Amino acid sequence: MSDMLIREAVAEDAALILGFVQDLARYERAEDEVVATVADIQASIFGGGATAKAIIGELDGEPVGFAVYFYNYSTWLGKKGLYLEDLYIAPAYRGKGSGKAMLQYLAKQAVSENCGRFEWSVLGWNEPAIQFYQSIGATPKSEWVGYQLAGPALSAFAGDHQEGIPDTFRRW
Repeated sequence: MSDMLIREAVAEDAALILGFVQDLARYERAEDEVVATVADIQASIFGGGATAKAIIGELDGEPVGFAVYFYNYSTWLGKKGLYLEDLYIAPAYRGKGSGKAMLQYLAKQAVSENCGRFEWSVLGWNEPAIQFYQSIGATPKSEWVGYQLAGPALSAFAGDHQEGIPDTFRRW
């Protein structure tokens, strides 16, 4: 394998990152769910107050993948953790160590930042990814089920929830 270069993404990578996000969404059979724009990526990863970060993996100067991550927190450990939101390697470069190199880069980042955990999620049908993650020693969190509120459901809940909160508890 050629030398893998992993670098912190910069604002000029926003279009590249969005392209990788769209490729990942196609792979995950969710292309219609991507509504982000280049401007959204620039603002949310590189703008003031951004809480997410990104890295780019390159082989021989060619971008082959990306990862987006952020820090969360564990009350049980009393430490922050590193959460991998997305990792994507272009199909032509899979199986050549690129994904493993990017995960190791982030694992080193987590260790250097004294994180208590390095976590991510994987779709239950993505058997190649599951096998890969297990091969590096990662274990599934079988008792935890992820939930989310997004889009109209989030807006509706936030609006309805506000009505039931006494004024003394409202801080926004």
